[in-house]
Amino acid sequence: MSRYSAAEIEARWQDAWDKAGTFTAIRDTSKPKYYVLEMFPYPSGKLHMGHVRNYTMGDVIARHRIATGHNVLHPMGFDAFGMPAENAAMAIGGHPKDWTYSNIETMVEQMKPLGLSLDWSRMFATCDPEYYGQQQALFLDFLEKGLVYRKNAVVNWDPVDMTVLANEQVENGRGWRSGALVERRELTQWFFKISDFSEELLDALDGLESWPAKVRLMQENWIGKSRGLEFSFDRTDGGDPITVYTTRPDTLMGASFVGISPDHPIAKQLEAENPDVAAFVAECRKGGTTEEAIETAEKLGYDTGITVRHPLNPDWELPVWIANFILMDYGTGAIFACPAHDQRDLDFCRKYDLPVIDTFLALDDPKPVDTEAFVPPKEQKVKWVNHFAGLDEATGQEAIDATIDFAEKAGWGKGVTKFRLRDWGLSRQRYWGCPIPVVHCATCGVVPEKKENLPIKLPDDVSFDKPGNPLDRHPTWRDCACPTCGAPAKRETDTMDTFVDSSWYFARFTAPHADTPTSMEDADYWMNVDQYIGGIEHAILHLLYSRFFARAMHICGHLPEKSIEPFDALFTQGMVTHAIYQTTGDNGRPVYHYPADVEERDGGVFVKETGEKVTVIPSAKMSKSKNNVVDPLAIIGNYGADTARWFVLSDSPPERDVEWTASGAEAAFKHLNRVYRITSEIAELPGGTGEGDDDLLREMHKAIRDVTLGVESFGFNAAIAKLYAFTNTLAKSKAGGDAKKQAARALAQLMSPMTPHLSEEIWTLLGGEGLIVNAPWPVADEAMLVETAVTLPIQINGKRRGEIVVPKDMAKEEVEKLVLAHDAVIRALDGAQPKKLIVVPGRIVNVVV
Repeated sequence: MSRYSAAEIEARWQDAWDKAGTFTAIRDTSKPKYYVLEMFPYPSGKLHMGHVRNYTMGDVIARHRIATGHNVLHPMGFDAFGMPAENAAMAIGGHPKDWTYSNIETMVEQMKPLGLSLDWSRMFATCDPEYYGQQQALFLDFLEKGLVYRKNAVVNWDPVDMTVLANEQVENGRGWRSGALVERRELTQWFFKISDFSEELLDALDGLESWPAKVRLMQENWIGKSRGLEFSFDRTDGGDPITVYTTRPDTLMGASFVGISPDHPIAKQLEAENPDVAAFVAECRKGGTTEEAIETAEKLGYDTGITVRHPLNPDWELPVWIANFILMDYGTGAIFACPAHDQRDLDFCRKYDLPVIDTFLALDDPKPVDTEAFVPPKEQKVKWVNHFAGLDEATGQEAIDATIDFAEKAGWGKGVTKFRLRDWGLSRQRYWGCPIPVVHCATCGVVPEKKENLPIKLPDDVSFDKPGNPLDRHPTWRDCACPTCGAPAKRETDTMDTFVDSSWYFARFTAPHADTPTSMEDADYWMNVDQYIGGIEHAILHLLYSRFFARAMHICGHLPEKSIEPFDALFTQGMVTHAIYQTTGDNGRPVYHYPADVEERDGGVFVKETGEKVTVIPSAKMSKSKNNVVDPLAIIGNYGADTARWFVLSDSPPERDVEWTASGAEAAFKHLNRVYRITSEIAELPGGTGEGDDDLLREMHKAIRDVTLGVESFGFNAAIAKLYAFTNTLAKSKAGGDAKKQAARALAQLMSPMTPHLSEEIWTLLGGEGLIVNAPWPVADEAMLVETAVTLPIQINGKRRGEIVVPKDMAKEEVEKLVLAHDAVIRALDGAQPKKLIVVPGRIVNVVV
C-alpha cells in the first residue's frame, strides 16, 4: 500500500478533470439544469479561509447535483471595480488596473488547488471592458425605459476620498475607507428608479420561501412600507403651507413644533436671506445622511420665527424650526413633533425648552412623560387624554386608523402609503468604475452615447497624484463629439456605484461572451440561480439591487419573466474565525501576530522570535488588520485541499461561525489518512462473503440515506458525522471482500463532494468505472432500511437495569421468556415470580418485583 500523498493525488485528479472538461457547462436540454453560485469575491489578492468555506459549500452542492444527473453551471468571477484599487494605486504609485489584474491572477492560482468544480471558461472581472461595455448598454436601455434619471440630491460626501458614499458606506459618521467625517453635499446625480418597484419588491418576498426568514425580514424593513396621514399647516404670515407626512397622526394633539429639513425649500429660501440660517444649515451639512448618523448626532435646531396654525384649532400656533434630524428625501421633508411619544423629538424639546404634551398614558401606570418618551407598540391599548375623534381606551393602531378616517371626512388630510426605500443614487466621483455612457452638450443637453460606440473605455494614462477623480482632469478623454449634433461636448466623468457591477453578473454568467448583455436563449435555459450562497452582510443591498435589476432587465428584454426573482434559493453561511494574538508595542498600541508566528507552551502562548507572552482573544472574525488569518495555500501545502475542505464543513453547522484551529486541521488530516488506509486494504482483499455482509450493507444504505439528506439540506456537518460513523463500521466489519468493496465504493461516493481528490483515488483503487464525479449518486434501498431487530430496555421497579435485542416481530410470550432469563432480572427476583411483567412492543419492558 502506498502512502497517502495529498499533493500528488490532488494534482493528478485536477489535471484529469481539466483534460476531460468535466466542469465545462454546455446547454443540454436532455438533462435538468442546476445553477449554483457563490457571491463572487473582490480581488484583494489574498484568499482566506472564509472564501474556502463559502466555495466549498457551493462545490458540495454542485458535485452532488452532477452525480444526480443534472447539467450544472458553477461559474466564478471577480467584483473588481472600487476604491481599494485607487487607494492602492495612490499608495504604491501604480495603476488600479495593474493592481487588480495582478490580484485576480494570484487569487485564481490560490483557488485552483482547492479542486473546485468551476467552469473557468466563463470567468470574467467586472473591470473587463467586455463586461462593463454591456453594463453601459443596460444603462442606455434603462434610460430609454425611464428607469434611470438625473436630479439634484443631498448626498454623503467623503472629503478625503472626494466621492459620494452610499448610506451603507458610512460607519459611525465616517467614510468606510478613509475614516473621514462625512458631510452632506448637494450634487447632480444619476438615480435608478428602484422606488417605483417598492410594492412589488415587498410583496414578492412572500414567495421567496427558500430564503432565510431573517433576510426577508431585513429586506421588508428596508423597503419600509407605512401608512400615514398627509396634511398641511397654514402659515400665519400667508406663505405657502407646510405639508407634512406622519405615521402617527393620532398624536397630533401633542404637537410641540413643526420641523423642516435643512434642505427644505423654506430653509433654502431663509439660507439665501439670513447669514445666521446659512451658518446653521452649513453646520447641519457636516453630518451624514444615514439614519444611524442622524439618530446618534447631537440634535440641533434653529427657530425660523415662522409660525403655523394647528389644523384642528386655528388659535393654536406652532413655531417652525429647522432641525438637523429631518431628511428631505423621506416623506415631505417636514414633520410635526410630538415629544411625549418620540424620544428624538423629546430630546430636541428638552434642549430648546419647548412644550411636552401627553396625548395618551399607560393604563397601568399613567405617569406624565419626563425624560423618556412613552412609545408603546401600536398594538398596546392606552388611555387617550384628549383625542379629537372621541377615543377613550384604544390601541395606537385603532387611533391611527380613526385619525386618518376623521381627517379625510373633515377634508383637511388624506391617508397615504409611503415606503422607506429611496431611489438608488449610482453616481460616484472616481476613476476605477464603469463610466456612465452619456455626453453633456451645450446645445443638446444630456445625450446618451450611441451603442455602437460602446464600450466607453477608461483611459489608462491617468494620474493619482492629486485627490479627486482623474477623469475630471484628463487632457483628452473627457472631450468628445456630441452623438446627436456632432458638436464638441464633454463626457460624464462620474462612474457607476460598484453595486451596479454585482447586480447583474449572475445573468452575464449564462452567456459571458455574448455581444449583448445576455443571450435570451441561454438565460432562458440557465436562469434562475437555483442555489445562491453568500454572507449575511449582503442581505439587504446587493440582494435588493439584484432583484430590481432583474426586473429592469426583463422590461428591457434581457431576461425572461420567470427571472424577475433571480435567486430561487439563498443560503447565508457563517464566518471562519480564529484567535487573535496581541501584544503591546512601545507606543502603547496593540501589535497583532500571525498564528504561524506564535507557539503554545506551558504557561500560555508566546511569540516565537522574542518569547514575549501574548494576549489571546478567542473566536474573532478572520481579518487582515488583526493578522488572525490562515493562509489556505499553507494548509493545502501541509495537509492538502481535501483536509481544508473537510475541516471547514465538519466542525459546525454551515450557517454558524466555525473556528479554525491547528488541532482541528490535524485531526481532519489524520482521519483522511485513515480512510485511505482502510480503503486501500479493502482493495487488496479477495472476493467472497462473510458473516457480517448483511449488517454492513444495511449500514451502508443508512449512510447513503443520511448523507444524502445532509447534503441536500445544507447539513454538511451532520453528513460528515455520519461518514465518520460509517468509516468506523467499515473498519470493524467482519464482512467478506465483496461487501466491503461495495461499501468502500459507496463511502468514496458519499465523500466525493467534500473530498473529491481522495474519493477519485479510492474509486480507482476499488475498480470504479470512469471518474467518480460522473458516477451516479448512490440510492438507498428502502428494503435495507427496515429495522429487523429492536433494542428493548428492561426496567426493574422503574429503574433501567439492562436491555435485550430481539427480532422486531417476536411474539410477546417469547420476549417475556428472554426477559426472565436476563441476569439482572434473575438477581432481582431471587427465585420469586414477578408481580408484574409488562411488555410494550418495540419500546420497553417493565418488571415489578
